[in-house]
Amino acid sequence: MECRIDFLEKTPEKENTTTVYTDEEARLHAEEVGASPRPMETKHEIDDRGAFIRQPNAFIQPFGDKEGDLKAEAGRYTIYWAKGCNWSNRPVIARDLLGLQDVVADELVGGSGETNVYGWGFPDAPDHKDPITGAYFLSEFYKRANPEFKGRATTPTLADTIEKKAVNNDYHRLTNYLEVQFRPFQPEDAPDLYPKKFRREIDELNDWLFPHINNGHYRMAFCQSLEAYEEAFEDFYDSMDKLEERLATNRFLFGDFITDSDIRFFVTLVRWDISYFHNIGPVKHRIVDYKNIWGYARELYSLPAFKKNTYMHDLALGRDDKDKKLFADWRTRIAPQIDFEKLWAPDDSRRALSKTPDEWFLRHPKGETYEEYASEISKSIWNSPNQADRNPKNGTLSEDASINPLKGRI
Repeated sequence: MECRIDFLEKTPEKENTTTVYTDEEARLHAEEVGASPRPMETKHEIDDRGAFIRQPNAFIQPFGDKEGDLKAEAGRYTIYWAKGCNWSNRPVIARDLLGLQDVVADELVGGSGETNVYGWGFPDAPDHKDPITGAYFLSEFYKRANPEFKGRATTPTLADTIEKKAVNNDYHRLTNYLEVQFRPFQPEDAPDLYPKKFRREIDELNDWLFPHINNGHYRMAFCQSLEAYEEAFEDFYDSMDKLEERLATNRFLFGDFITDSDIRFFVTLVRWDISYFHNIGPVKHRIVDYKNIWGYARELYSLPAFKKNTYMHDLALGRDDKDKKLFADWRTRIAPQIDFEKLWAPDDSRRALSKTPDEWFLRHPKGETYEEYASEISKSIWNSPNQADRNPKNGTLSEDASINPLKGRI
């Protein structure tokens, strides 16, 4: 899934030794490889009410053990992701938590040219080419996998970098494949982020988090009517209120241990106050205004897998030239001066909510086999080709989101 806003990302900590990536260069590369202009969300993914209904994922072939399923393999796959994109941030956090850094590679993408006409490219790489495959655009992997593909090439994309083609961009289930089908490649004591006996409850919450939280910002940022904006606005903040209540008595979303769902909630929280806010107009509350959510987010950020894959200053990077503009924006004037490490330091107060405060993760039983842990990963309604199925109103829970259905069980 792609997060187009703020695609021009730089890394202040590293000197950029590449040349400026111009639209003309991007056009020449596109002619060379046959890349098409990127379809616009605001033209192609808006319903008759002016609401943003995100396109389904194009490559949803699952990893699994049945004939025709994708097979987990070390050294074959690369996660292509973007710093600003909450969807693509998730699998690299999960991969690092699971100890799969030497099994599944990752590569950052950014805007192609000055105006990103051709979608995700490699602006910070030498010659503006993917250092792994030599591709100029992420869409090349899509066309190689399906020459008839017409949609947006999105992040995250899991590509087979041996065959140089996209194999899976299903952000709804990609982390689950890493957790389950890549279990044989994980250290024996790797955390269990997706316990087998609780997968139904985790899937249900994840498929609720998508429309109400993770896509909430984009529903506000891309919609074309006041009706759709107000609906998305109220939906997001109502959902935040429920999760604030839930976290008053639960250290993490399902209790004492971090699960896949916590990764999904975190990646939206960490972007809200420093990046997302400026795309949606006046905010009702900042993340720091939610006592429980703010403490929860800071605690997660203290873990290396979350911290190293969250580029705070990049997310907050402004666009204005403050030496030439009288009213340069806050992100240009102030954000670069913020000590995010100090601001996001946890205070350890949430440890008291856990029976095992020093253990953040559920662990696999000793001697557990892959066959005992594996299961077929469920499908998500959000990949339905029918736009009506992808209406945010279809994101429901069997219990109110303020209630942890696994309280005391995980």
